[in-house]
Amino acid sequence: MQATRFEYRYRSPIHALLFILGFTSPWLFLRSLAGVPGFTTSSTWLTLASLLARQGWLSFGAATVLLLALALLFTGLGAAFRIWGTAYVGVSVVRSPSMHGQELLADGPYRRTRNPLYLGTLLHTLGVTILMPPSGAVFTLALIWIFQVRLALAEETFLTQRFGEPYREYKTAVPRFLPSPAAIPPAGRRPRWLPAILGEIYFLGVFLVLAIFGWDFNAQPLRQGVLISVGLWMVLRALAPGAEQKTTAPNSTGPA
Repeated sequence: MQATRFEYRYRSPIHALLFILGFTSPWLFLRSLAGVPGFTTSSTWLTLASLLARQGWLSFGAATVLLLALALLFTGLGAAFRIWGTAYVGVSVVRSPSMHGQELLADGPYRRTRNPLYLGTLLHTLGVTILMPPSGAVFTLALIWIFQVRLALAEETFLTQRFGEPYREYKTAVPRFLPSPAAIPPAGRRPRWLPAILGEIYFLGVFLVLAIFGWDFNAQPLRQGVLISVGLWMVLRALAPGAEQKTTAPNSTGPA
């Protein structure tokens, strides 16, 4: 069930591939070329808004606003968890192709959830899928969720072997994903916010694109904004490889 070493090492390209497949949904075009009726190519945003309007639950305009608000909520929370977690664990650990285990970390979001970075990715995915075709949204949500769990299980095995009983106690006290209302005592590490913001610029950029341009209710330019966010993230990653903070935290590494 847990991710293999290959999957962990190449988790970023795997995440990117799942998102690309969700946005492009190539199976829809293959069905169209074959002349076989298939699922709609419209965005999940339009499809769900139309469905809510047809059921008489909301007007079409109110439904589009509600779905955008939910997308903003999810992508905003996703960006917040990604930045918050990275500020404590360090950009270099987040981007590392291998697992680290120099010390246990119980500060920031790690006082409430063992996997703030994976949780942030899941929330981000929930928000972004409104721009995908419905079949692509279901595909991406399902596989991203499975992949996050597999990655978390691999880290848990590694950290249990490395730290033993202290990590088992940490696992007992802190949930895997859903944050606990009660936080464990802090260990005293100080966050580094600027490298974290730059390191997670993709997640922040997608939230800002939706917040600024989403009110035109046009999915196509929003998809382009997502691509721009990816490009900006790649540029910043190349310019600032993230050499600081070589220590790690329980379940701290995540898709870079």
